[in-house]
Amino acid sequence: MKTRLRLGKYWLYIPLVFMTVFYLLPLYIMIITGFKSFAEIDLKTMWNLPQGIAFDNYIEAFSKLAPSLWNSFAMVIPAALISSALGSLNGFVLAKWKFRGADVVFPIILFGMFIPYQSILIPLVQFMNLVGIKGLPGLALAHIIYGIPITTLTFRNYYASLPQELLEAAKIDGADMLGIYRYILLPISMPSFVVVLIWQFTSAWNDFLFAVVLTGNRDWPITVALNNMAGSQIISWNVQMAGSLLAALPTLLVYIFLGRYFLRGLLAGSLKG
Repeated sequence: MKTRLRLGKYWLYIPLVFMTVFYLLPLYIMIITGFKSFAEIDLKTMWNLPQGIAFDNYIEAFSKLAPSLWNSFAMVIPAALISSALGSLNGFVLAKWKFRGADVVFPIILFGMFIPYQSILIPLVQFMNLVGIKGLPGLALAHIIYGIPITTLTFRNYYASLPQELLEAAKIDGADMLGIYRYILLPISMPSFVVVLIWQFTSAWNDFLFAVVLTGNRDWPITVALNNMAGSQIISWNVQMAGSLLAALPTLLVYIFLGRYFLRGLLAGSLKG
């Protein structure tokens, strides 16, 4: 019986390995193409390894994408931090401060998660022009607002899972609502902060639609610059693939080094409830 269970367990690895290889194939093509010369680029030989390893394509791609790379960092980091902080405050109020209409406000906030980007593009541009917020600040503001629903949901569910006795003990010690949040809940909210920061960082970094509409040549983020690097006549696929890897590298590194904390945050109950 134990032998059958073990064999059944091993059989489960076959589709998992197959799906892993399937999803890694584009990454393989991207990496090896980035090391090839322009003469080696051909659909018939795209699976072949490069004849030599050279970093000329990456140097050229970085020289073209460097300004936009820093634009992305300048937009993504504030957007992720501010939306996470606002979501934490909203989650605390909605989970631990029962006020009239809380059960209505929470679903209304969550409704923002289901509004497609495309449906609000024209009103968004008109609003940004009306208030005079353009470029990277306007793009960051759009991601902050669009990130509030998911960050609020994450923190609200996490705080709702905490025992009410913890707050009652703090009240007995003389802490007010702000003190409870600052000294009790905020220090134990790091798992949820990791989850929403990674989520918001990835979402804002990979955005193209808002970026191409709200920014101009000088403040393009990396996704728009990468798209425009292709040109209109002859595309240097080796340089393009090198640029694609450079554009994906920050989010890839985030998940490599913080992925375990992301999973811990999920398992801590931040998306339960």
